[in-house]
Amino acid sequence: MPKFKTLDDLDVAGKTVLVRVDFNVPMAEGKVSDATRIERAAPTIRDLTAKGAKVLLLSHFGRPKGKPNPEMSLKPLVTAVSQVLGQEVAFAEDCIGAPAEAVAKGLKDGGVALLENLRFHGGEEANDPDFAKALAALGDAYVSDAFSAAHRAHASTEGVARLLPAAAGRLMQAELEHLAAALEKPKRPVAAIVGGAKISTKLDLLGNLVAKVDMLVIGGGMANTFLNAVGVDVGKSLCEHDLAETAKEILGKAKAAGCDVVLPTDAVVASEFKAGAANETVSVKAVPSDKMILDCGPATAEHLARRLTDCATLVWNGPLGAFEIPPFDAATNSVAQAAAQLTRDGKLLTVAGGGDTVAALAHAGVIDDFSYVSTAGGAFLEWLEGKTLPGVKVLEDA
Repeated sequence: MPKFKTLDDLDVAGKTVLVRVDFNVPMAEGKVSDATRIERAAPTIRDLTAKGAKVLLLSHFGRPKGKPNPEMSLKPLVTAVSQVLGQEVAFAEDCIGAPAEAVAKGLKDGGVALLENLRFHGGEEANDPDFAKALAALGDAYVSDAFSAAHRAHASTEGVARLLPAAAGRLMQAELEHLAAALEKPKRPVAAIVGGAKISTKLDLLGNLVAKVDMLVIGGGMANTFLNAVGVDVGKSLCEHDLAETAKEILGKAKAAGCDVVLPTDAVVASEFKAGAANETVSVKAVPSDKMILDCGPATAEHLARRLTDCATLVWNGPLGAFEIPPFDAATNSVAQAAAQLTRDGKLLTVAGGGDTVAALAHAGVIDDFSYVSTAGGAFLEWLEGKTLPGVKVLEDA
């Protein structure tokens, strides 16, 4: 398990605590349209206020490129944060300097303030020591609760954590504990499902996984690249023909590591990618030259569901087919539902995340049944690739 301090290790009564959250939330007409990220940070904030801390919330929003931009102000989030927490939340017009100091001083024990967008200062993304010092000057302790930003060495995720007593918040703690259980010291056998369009974006990921898992299932458009590499004609399917040698190398690496790679044996094909397109199920060895593979077939989905019953841990990244349009969501839905049932029965630990994965699992109606679904896209992927995340390392160093 990673060694880092948690909220239980901090004495915060009467102290000011800087909490790095990820409130980069979707907005519509000036209001928060999805408060999931705020809700996920609430347990950390409530824990701190219950212990009598004054809480200063730090977040980025959008890409203002180091300059103030009224369209990317965090001010419109105050109402949503107040509603989620059930208490009034103050706002500081800047995240450092006099405006932030004045708001911090005005807080009573148990009070909460949201500071203006960190990225209004170029020093945030540059991890500038002076900007980190200006942030640190506002508080007595630092809590990181933004795993989704942990793959970036910014002043608020890395720099300030070296200047104050630092700990992981509840969300960060849950994320790291689930990730450790999934790949660092997992219960075996471990399966990984990796889907998505292209293998070019997931080479590091596949290279890391074949050395760590017992079974690697490849789906989505990237499965076509592997099928093509082993001599299967994939017709008009999305396929990176120029990566055939790379795909063969990954298969060789998997074989050497004793990792069983599972590719589709049947496929749902159509001549166009649109809702209700005429489609048929064929063996992958009989894909018509004028058609494209848009989903794994039912035999493949059934085989995968059966194989999962022999596994103890599942890591999932990417859909098995073009799940956005029925009927090409069938394989993703049925395998996700099988994994969800095994999770509910206490037989499988399921950890999923990254980009389309969250949308695909929500579409399959299983997002609440998996052991853990990470909403951290880039950070989750870099962790799966075996990379060191600066925002996690700094907590371990602390």
